[in-house]
Amino acid sequence: MEVIENRGLLLKVRNPNQITSAIPNSKDLGNNNVLVRWGIDEARVLNNLNIKNVPSPIMGKYKWGGRFEPYDHQKTTAAFLTVNRRAFCFNEQGTGKSASAVWASDFLLNEGVINRVLIICPLSIMVSAWRNELFNCAMHRKVDVAHHSNAKKRKEIINSDAEYIIINYDGMAIVRDEIEAGGFDLIIVDECNFYKNAQTDRWKVLNTLIGPDTWVWQMTGTPAAQSPVDAYGIAKLNNPATVPRFFGAFREMVMYKVTNFKWAPKPTAVDTVFNVLQPAIRFTKDQCLDLPELTYATRHVELSTQQKKYYERLRKQLMAIIAEESVTAANAAVNMNKLLQISCGAVYTDSGETVEFDIKNRYKVLREVIDESSQKVIIFVPFRHVIDLLSEKLTKDKVTSAIIRGDVSASKRTEIFAQFQDEENPRVLIVQPQAAAHGITLTAANTIVWWGPVSSLETYVQANARIHRAGQKHPCTVIQLQGSPVESRVYKMLDGRMETHTKIIDLYREELEL
Repeated sequence: MEVIENRGLLLKVRNPNQITSAIPNSKDLGNNNVLVRWGIDEARVLNNLNIKNVPSPIMGKYKWGGRFEPYDHQKTTAAFLTVNRRAFCFNEQGTGKSASAVWASDFLLNEGVINRVLIICPLSIMVSAWRNELFNCAMHRKVDVAHHSNAKKRKEIINSDAEYIIINYDGMAIVRDEIEAGGFDLIIVDECNFYKNAQTDRWKVLNTLIGPDTWVWQMTGTPAAQSPVDAYGIAKLNNPATVPRFFGAFREMVMYKVTNFKWAPKPTAVDTVFNVLQPAIRFTKDQCLDLPELTYATRHVELSTQQKKYYERLRKQLMAIIAEESVTAANAAVNMNKLLQISCGAVYTDSGETVEFDIKNRYKVLREVIDESSQKVIIFVPFRHVIDLLSEKLTKDKVTSAIIRGDVSASKRTEIFAQFQDEENPRVLIVQPQAAAHGITLTAANTIVWWGPVSSLETYVQANARIHRAGQKHPCTVIQLQGSPVESRVYKMLDGRMETHTKIIDLYREELEL
């Protein structure tokens, strides 16, 4: 197969008539040679005719825009998406699959194949991942985020002239009618495992919005990770004909009944799931040799109503206090720490008591990260009381975990570290950063989650180095959970390699808007 002047494809095939009858204006040149216009529709038809290695025109006609040069695997992923109206992207977390989808959709917009894009994703990455990625890769496009407490405002956003609309799963039902009338001909579903159950209202709303001509790209790094039956909902959205009409019939295809209450995967389950989740593309981090070894990502977390209330109350109290006295590094550090504690979910009073806050929003995002991770996970938690809260929640959810903090003896720590490195469980290590920031090798994990930031640059850098060191076999990802302005400012300083201790007063004044 040869690309001719960036406009045509010259193919040598056994049956030229198969192509000329399927693609108007293609030419039989004789000698089994066929000339076809190099366009999206033509490439898709050739793919459907099972002609191998058909290149997408994005590879020759698209100016890969934005601030960053795409990696080879990102170009390959974008090319795959452009020639598949219904597709799955199972690239592993940290491989930049959202950027690939942006470039692919931007090319389809350029070509007039589609007119408008709806991106459905977790609340935590609407801004930090998708809006930022759109700015980085397609800054010439109009983008808006349909997340607002006011339903009327959310509908106005859907009805705007933005070419890309970003919305979270549970915001869909409120604006379903507006989306249906909004002219969205490409729907990108990020972390599509949220649609694994076809009985949920969430699934049913999305299913009604997918027409026969709608492009649908579903994305996750961990397809059907918990059970083969998890493939049913997402397969039925993209290709209903590949799965039985009813869930029970699919379950019998991939599972066998052990008892009245227990099912186990059949030996053929992996092949069955593979077949129903097609067409699909997958790159692991290990395959992406051009990736940096350590990448950083931010997940935005909505503070609970209670947290917002106490956070703002404390901020106003501090503003009143600072108006009457000079600011020292010591009192600035103490007060900043109080704001960070509220953000993380538990604040210590002056009398030594602990006030707990609802952490379900932050915990939900944490679980998303754990479920997406292909290897083990380390969670760095600055405050001891929150460590206990997390341990209880993970245990309840049957996620094996262990705790490392200051009151864990040296011998017990050694035992836990050895188990984490050498055995299947625990899958998650919950760590107080100061207790394991130096000298320990924890390369069984390739993902670090910061539940909240620390104020010490040295602790931050050393803690991240626990997974990024000799013996690590996988590229690594550091994820920052961020819900309040003070967390955003501290993370920004840490990532800029600025020692927050030396800037604490400036940071404090910024937070109090002085």
